[in-house]
Amino acid sequence: MDSILVRGGGPLRGQIPIAGAKNACLTLMPATLLSEEPLTLTNAPRLSDIKTMTALLGSLGAEVTSLQDGKVLAMSSHNIHNHTADYDIVRKMRASILVLGPMLARDGHAIVSLPGGCAIGARPVDLHLKALEAMGAELELKDGYVHAKAPKGLRGGTIDFAFASVGATENALMAATLAKGTTIINNAAREPEIVDLAECLRKMGAQIEGEGTSTITIQGVDRLGGATHPVVTDRIELGTYMLAPAICGGEVELLGGRINLVQAFCEKLDAAGISVSETANGLTVKRNGGDIKAVDVTTEPFPGFPTDLQAQMMALLCTANGTSVLEEKIFENRFMHAPELIRMGADIEVHGGTATVKGVKRLKGAPVMATDLRASVSLILAGLAAEGETKVSRVYHLDRGYEHVVAKLSAVGADIERVKDA
Repeated sequence: MDSILVRGGGPLRGQIPIAGAKNACLTLMPATLLSEEPLTLTNAPRLSDIKTMTALLGSLGAEVTSLQDGKVLAMSSHNIHNHTADYDIVRKMRASILVLGPMLARDGHAIVSLPGGCAIGARPVDLHLKALEAMGAELELKDGYVHAKAPKGLRGGTIDFAFASVGATENALMAATLAKGTTIINNAAREPEIVDLAECLRKMGAQIEGEGTSTITIQGVDRLGGATHPVVTDRIELGTYMLAPAICGGEVELLGGRINLVQAFCEKLDAAGISVSETANGLTVKRNGGDIKAVDVTTEPFPGFPTDLQAQMMALLCTANGTSVLEEKIFENRFMHAPELIRMGADIEVHGGTATVKGVKRLKGAPVMATDLRASVSLILAGLAAEGETKVSRVYHLDRGYEHVVAKLSAVGADIERVKDA
């Protein structure tokens, strides 16, 4: 098993290219199941989760070919011969549930294992299932699998989500493209990844209106065709690397970055004393000198502050001047990085869904353990500004969401390396 060694150093300077969005790509890939014609994705990220989705689609009979060193995925689902998404693959990644809607919409039946993923809370799939039932699906939970049928095809319906679930909105959106009649999704999630999915589905021939708002309307069509589509920039990778110069000092340009993807996050950086400006090629981030100012953060669905940047933001606030309060409203169990940051000298108290962070002068390097994907990178960020060496173990979590972390940070002056544990 690998670990990452980080040695705290001086300011960072240079450019970091931002990859395509993991969460967008993992949603776009199952869209190939909606059509017999090819779907090609460009700007794909090179991550272990993408390999897992490739294996899952392959197990169903889809063909997925990785081109241009993994940046292009050429897919075809003309020969789907299996409609069971097996536990051995699905347990590795929650996004696997996104094959359910497309298979059910296209062929009228699917059996999908209940998913796994990071241990950051229950994250039930009941909203996915209720959405499909609203379109006439017959569902049964048996032996850890969802058995879904729509013998006469799905039909349009009205879906009212109790809360704005990204995954459930994506599953419902894909399924509705081939349903008979009109489907209305109320309290739909508004994330950029959903807008990206809708744009891709529209290229395939879907009739969709309202993506990016809380109400999406889909007029079902008889069939979808092929398309070529670029994956949207990864706003979570973008925000993560924006924090590197914020924590260490210096000035870094994030190539491909856009403020509209991280507006609420940028507002908190500004309040903390970090400057963000747009350039011809992306965004430039620099620390405005002096201490980081304490800020309060509450995670919310888009366009609010992303839960997937909460751990990284906490790393910044560990050395802020004053006391910050972080409130996690999306997932329970999402402060598991706090004890590891405390090992590095941070002053953090967690009570339920709230963490109080009192800034300290400086963190100190220590051996720490990653507990989930975003926690792993938050510990690396903390290590960049800590005194001495930080060893982050269990970094297989990191590979699920960040490509070439060591290379990207080394290129802007970070002292970081990946090592194999004895």
